[in-house]
Amino acid sequence: MNPVEARILDKLHAGFKPVHLEVINESYMHSVPPGSETHFKVIVVSADFVGKRQVQRHQSIYACLSDELKTGVHALALHTFSPEEWQSSGQFPASPQCLGGSKHDR
Repeated sequence: MNPVEARILDKLHAGFKPVHLEVINESYMHSVPPGSETHFKVIVVSADFVGKRQVQRHQSIYACLSDELKTGVHALALHTFSPEEWQSSGQFPASPQCLGGSKHDR
């Protein structure tokens, strides 16, 4: 596991006590150098999300990962669920292919 991915996992485990957590490095799908850790899909299932709107859930994750967002993580695709929501659905959308270019393409 790469260092940024490991820090994200550690922080989310500590901050949310998730019943399910996945952190997927999707940097390879974007115009970044090989081995980058800039784009992640994050699936978090936590009782902390019960009664909270999606925007509140996302804000709490952004706060938890603020250092990573300041130091190289460019994008987080967040999929947040309460345990009940996860149990009834258990699904999250596939990430789309990157449509953006790179500054190297200009």
